[in-house]
Amino acid sequence: MSQSVDRALTLLDALGDAPLSLEQAASSLGVHKSTALRLLRTLEEHGFARRQPDLRYRIGGRVLSLAHRALEDFDIRQVAAPYLAALNARCGYTVRLAVLHDGEVLYLDEVAGHPAAGPSRIGRRAPVTDTAVGRVLLAGLPADGPCEEAELAAVRRRGWAAEPSEHREPVACVAAPVAGSGGRTVAACALSAPAGEVPSTELVRMVPELLCTAEAISLAYGGSPTPRWCENRCGARPAGHASRTSGRASAGRRR
Repeated sequence: MSQSVDRALTLLDALGDAPLSLEQAASSLGVHKSTALRLLRTLEEHGFARRQPDLRYRIGGRVLSLAHRALEDFDIRQVAAPYLAALNARCGYTVRLAVLHDGEVLYLDEVAGHPAAGPSRIGRRAPVTDTAVGRVLLAGLPADGPCEEAELAAVRRRGWAAEPSEHREPVACVAAPVAGSGGRTVAACALSAPAGEVPSTELVRMVPELLCTAEAISLAYGGSPTPRWCENRCGARPAGHASRTSGRASAGRRR
């Protein structure tokens, strides 16, 4: 990779975290301000960055457009969407869908709750360790050793995971796996809420609703979930595997 391309991509990644002044951009790259300005202007010309009135640069709309198109390639997102919305309508908390991608948690979709559990995480990444979503996704992988097996075995047996302080933020979260063909975990469905406003016990009380939704998504995706479905709440069907088309349609038959 050429040095200019490497610097531009590094700068783009930094802009994704927070707006940067010219000085901050140059410092993050370890280059002169003139070099950073040239890169920023190039990104701005192509819509990947934009300059704010305070002269700081932030991520541009072109990045959001590309991210949206990339997320649409994840078919599980389209299948799960009506079920996430229905769960949010029933419980009022933030509902998220995430997958394991390149060794990290990648958030594909979100329906904000009231109160919302922080800013949207759609398209954002997070570490798999020390999070409820990450543990659910890791539990769906082959064991990597006795220590990890001991830690994740309980998640496999229970069918869900809880995390009182995900990402070191005051957020409570419970997550459950979504199964694909052969019972393989393909995604995680999660309920999140501000820990200071919603006690973790309240989210744990909602676990049956979460499991119900995860099972419904699994069936709609053509997977082989465990029998925790509840047709009245989720539209999941116990007989056979629902097609992806009929799975979406069944979402409209909820109470």
